[in-house]
Amino acid sequence: MTRILGIDPGLQTTGFGVVQADGQRLSYVASGTIRTTRRGGSDLALGDLPGRLRLLFDGISEVAERYAPDCAAIEIIFVNVNPQSTLLLGQARGAALTALVHAQLPVAEYTALQMKKAVVGHGRAAKSQVQEMVRRLLCLPGLPGTDAADALGLAITHAHAGAAMARVGEVATLHRRQHAMYKGGRSY
Repeated sequence: MTRILGIDPGLQTTGFGVVQADGQRLSYVASGTIRTTRRGGSDLALGDLPGRLRLLFDGISEVAERYAPDCAAIEIIFVNVNPQSTLLLGQARGAALTALVHAQLPVAEYTALQMKKAVVGHGRAAKSQVQEMVRRLLCLPGLPGTDAADALGLAITHAHAGAAMARVGEVATLHRRQHAMYKGGRSY
């Protein structure tokens, strides 16, 4: 059995989801969000980037300690229309990756397109479709929040694709190629 922690990084809200994989059988362990908009009852200033990153690092570290996953999966982000938003999201993702590596977890990375294709069946699925499929796959009584559903979807994707990637890695050395970095998932 393998316990997988999925992370959907965001500067204001980061989703996490933990699933237990026993072969092809998946079971829900936990999910939720880490919010950086409130700390001790008072709002963090939008300009308090270091404080937000610290909350993300601490929150993910606490989740990793509490649920003791064997590995983690995190979303690869793309450059979007607003470069400033992309840079901020990249810093949030960096804080999340640092927390996972600090917890000594092997980390696999998947694009949103890969996750949606693995969970829903097509890469252009709406968030509501991801929520519904995650609910069905994990036999949840209700829909998880959008960020938590994406994180659970990443964990589900890794549960299915991670074993195949590991087998490929056993027979051939996996090399990072710059031109294919965003088309295929990465695993270190």
